[in-house]
Amino acid sequence: MPRKPAGRTGHFAVLPAAAAALLALAGCAPAATPVPGTESTAGAASAGDTLPGSHVHGIAVSGETSQVLLATHDGLFDATTTPATKIGGTNDLMGFTPGPADGVFYASGHPGPGSDLPNPLGLLRSSDGGKTWEQLSRQGESDFHALTATQAGIVAFDGALRTSPDGKAWNTVAADFAPAVLAGHPDSTTVLATTQDGIQRSTDSGSTWTPLENGPVIQFAAFAHPAEAVGVEPDGTVHYSPDAGQTWTEQGRIDAEVMAIAALRGEDGRPWIWAATADGVMVSTDGGMTFRPADAD
Repeated sequence: MPRKPAGRTGHFAVLPAAAAALLALAGCAPAATPVPGTESTAGAASAGDTLPGSHVHGIAVSGETSQVLLATHDGLFDATTTPATKIGGTNDLMGFTPGPADGVFYASGHPGPGSDLPNPLGLLRSSDGGKTWEQLSRQGESDFHALTATQAGIVAFDGALRTSPDGKAWNTVAADFAPAVLAGHPDSTTVLATTQDGIQRSTDSGSTWTPLENGPVIQFAAFAHPAEAVGVEPDGTVHYSPDAGQTWTEQGRIDAEVMAIAALRGEDGRPWIWAATADGVMVSTDGGMTFRPADAD
């Protein structure tokens, strides 16, 4: 693992795997009315023996401890250990994002074998690092494949784009796009949505959106800092934005099938990027120019 990155007031960094509009690329698609019992085996991509679970839908990295968490069809795992350690129960975590404090997470998806949770899960919250989960809202109604937390609350997509100040009361947003990924930061109201037609950008926590002109068509996005974002194209090409997604420059390339990314500001001030791939967790400590296995010395 690389050295501990610069602190981010206790925040994790996370990005769920692509879904919705990029179905052909990510292999899993949400539906407004999910079919019970079908999502746990829906992942077309498989990490084989390199990662826990049949498919990774989110990766989170702690700015305090450098702990790497993977949200999968088979639950949440701590990938900092070898082998990865299971955290909490077995649930199909299709959506996963950190909250405003270290150890706080939001998730959605479907209950796993033996679970007594409703299907779909609606929005869940954990305050103990994923060991236990509280049911917040929309149980039996929503499977949020795209999910992020901002300074003003939650932005999520379950076939409709929704915002919530507290994870309980929801507003439906009129949008003419289906986000594959929603990327936000707990210290900002800017949100990026990746779509097959390009990036959509919001500066008011998802209430209104503007398409980004002349930006890259990225499959994954994540914030390393409120002002810095990174993105990855379907072919693994990495992009960097110094102004919260307004402009982008091409960096390096991830030579593996990417399933999710996360980013933090490193000790040298450049973004450090983690990618869950079919070959294992990869990391870049030079702003996305080069990547290596996260467990390499």
